[in-house]
Amino acid sequence: MKKSIKEMLAEANALIETIPAAEAIKLLDDENVILVDIRDSAELARDGRIPGSIHAPRGSLEFYVDPESPMHNPVFSSGKKCVFY
Repeated sequence: MKKSIKEMLAEANALIETIPAAEAIKLLDDENVILVDIRDSAELARDGRIPGSIHAPRGSLEFYVDPESPMHNPVFSSGKKCVFY
């Protein structure tokens, strides 16, 4: 039986932690946290980004995270907490 989008979202949301922006700001200087900007390149060019963050566009995120991918970014294997925005 196929899962509905509502069911898939509920499963995904059960696995992640959502934090308010004010809490994310408090993590800016935490060496154990990586801020990951998932916006597309046009948004980055238009609006800039948080200093020290890394860019991993949402459309390519799975490739950046997967250690078997040639596009893998080792920061995702560092054991640090990732905050996506």
